[in-house]
Amino acid sequence: MRIPFAQIDAFAGAAFTGNPAAVMPLSAWLDDATLQAIASENNLSETAFIVPASEAADFELRWFTPAAEVALCGHATLASGHFVLSSDTTRERVRFATRQAGVLEVARRGAGYEMALPAWKPYPKQMDAIIAALGVEARETLWHDKGYALVIVDDEAAVRAAAPDGRAVKALGPYVLIVAARGETAEVVSRVFTDYFDIPEDPVTGSAHAVMVPYWAEVLGRDSFSAYQASARGGHVGCRLAGDRVMLTGDCVTVIEGTFLLP
Repeated sequence: MRIPFAQIDAFAGAAFTGNPAAVMPLSAWLDDATLQAIASENNLSETAFIVPASEAADFELRWFTPAAEVALCGHATLASGHFVLSSDTTRERVRFATRQAGVLEVARRGAGYEMALPAWKPYPKQMDAIIAALGVEARETLWHDKGYALVIVDDEAAVRAAAPDGRAVKALGPYVLIVAARGETAEVVSRVFTDYFDIPEDPVTGSAHAVMVPYWAEVLGRDSFSAYQASARGGHVGCRLAGDRVMLTGDCVTVIEGTFLLP
């Protein structure tokens, strides 16, 4: 079986930055074990699979890390939008039906794209084990029940200096740990650690911004701001809160096109 394959750097102004995702279009769903095996073989932070839909959306969309399926992945959604829209220049937007995050949309915006994700507002929660695993001095800790911890630290330098204990982070369970602060590179700077999913540090995480944007919009007192994820690859994210949606803007670059040969 031959499956088209594209590797796309998302939230990237140039190749080798942002977060790489594989996008693989299918005519129908393969079994879950095969999808997971393909994602493990690709060994990227995310592999997105899309299948044509017939009702509320243009495509169905699922995301797999090398270790597990996830409820929401922003950068691979943006990459999937780029894959579809760059293949069909007559389209202005594409809608994806997902299993746990509702219908998501990617639309053209200038030379890049704007993506609509659900706004997942976190709430304050004491998280001693998470703070210990991250090894940071926390000013504030918040939680979202999808498994996202938002840890606010003093400044961008503290974000960049974070050096978590990967084994301790993985032992916590299927969580996404976000360390964030007001920044100098952008108005908000963050890093994201997801060892449970075999991704020690995620390069640029759209779903983390679905949690951060409602928080920072309130703290900053405005609905729009710039963000930067300070991983080794790095990525800029334009952020806007629009009611119950988080609108993220960014660019994509296709770096590999080919065929996956499934035995």
